[in-house]
Amino acid sequence: MVTVNQQKCACADCVCIVDVSGAVKRGERNYCSDACADGHPKSAGCEHTGCACHG
Repeated sequence: MVTVNQQKCACADCVCIVDVSGAVKRGERNYCSDACADGHPKSAGCEHTGCACHG
């Protein structure tokens, strides 16, 4: 059995890796931030250093 502790944020444009236990959950998906999870309202980025996602 394999246990996954980290995975890429579910946002297609995001490069962040999130700890599954602390991720922002939307349904079955794990996101690094509310901005990614909410589809980047008003083009808000996740604001993590080195990531330029804005949906």
